[in-house]
Amino acid sequence: MKLRTKLLIVFISVMILPTIFTSVAMHTFAPERVNEIQQMYLMVVFLTTGLLIYWIYRGISVPLAKLQKAARNIREGNLDFEIQQDSDDEIGQLCQDFEEMRLRLKANAEEKVAFDRENKELISNISHDLKTPITAIKGYVEGIMDGVADTPEKMDRYIKTIYNKANEMDLLINELTLYSKIDTNRIPYNFTTISAKGYFEDCAEDLRMELEAKGVEFSYRNWMEEDCKVIVDPEQLRRVINNIVSNSLKYVDKPQTRITMEVKDVGDFVQVELGDNGKGIAAKDLPYIFDRFYRTDASRNSSKGGSGIGLSIVKKIVEEHGGNIWATSEEGTGTTMYFVIRKYQEVPIDE
Repeated sequence: MKLRTKLLIVFISVMILPTIFTSVAMHTFAPERVNEIQQMYLMVVFLTTGLLIYWIYRGISVPLAKLQKAARNIREGNLDFEIQQDSDDEIGQLCQDFEEMRLRLKANAEEKVAFDRENKELISNISHDLKTPITAIKGYVEGIMDGVADTPEKMDRYIKTIYNKANEMDLLINELTLYSKIDTNRIPYNFTTISAKGYFEDCAEDLRMELEAKGVEFSYRNWMEEDCKVIVDPEQLRRVINNIVSNSLKYVDKPQTRITMEVKDVGDFVQVELGDNGKGIAAKDLPYIFDRFYRTDASRNSSKGGSGIGLSIVKKIVEEHGGNIWATSEEGTGTTMYFVIRKYQEVPIDE
């Protein structure tokens, strides 16, 4: 019952009903009993007023006490409670609004805790991933300084190792910088309409040259029609493919590494499949491999290098293209990553 309705009932009960009662009593009883009727009238008014005041006071004081207790809990940082709405009047609505505020504050607090935990994990990952190449660089530099590299061949090997470790650090820092920009939506995407068949053939050709230089077997098939087009940022989508392939190369445990790439037409979307013959990913870990900083012994062990955010970058870029990404895997056989992007379709303009 609304507070306005309650006040209207009080007014009617205190002013109108006793007046009607008195008028009826004066016309019913003898005039000599007027004083007695007036006293009875005052008693009825006082009793009615008292009961109604208590009714309204209880309807307001009890919820206010709950709100006061809730405010103290929030002030002390305790958000694990619930405010029950006992009525549907203005006070009850206030309790409901207060409860919604509590839920939102609790969600924000939990999000902040998760964010802080991820930041600590990121710092830990950075420390671990940078420490390995830095230790190697220091070791080889000390070897050069101490004269251990006493032949041109050893010196050349030491310098190449130092160069490669420095490149690892540079790639890690670039990945972290890119992730920071993506996470704060500060990457300026340059979308353009291009041929799906031609674009992915170019990507595959670049991959073929890079993988063959590493002794990796690469196979590629493209089932797209020549006239199929997509709207993409060529640089960022190429980063998606490179990140997936780089992640696959880290965890291949076979004598001969194989990478496959297929581009298919699936209705309104173009689907890209990138497979490997690696050790695979456990079924319990598969749903989480695109989460930030998620690592597993089977798929993303930190001893393999990397910041643990490569696949989360991939997911973010694909989603920014309006697509979706997922994976299938079989332990001991390999993993296949799939992502889809929407085709470009011209909308006919009525003449």
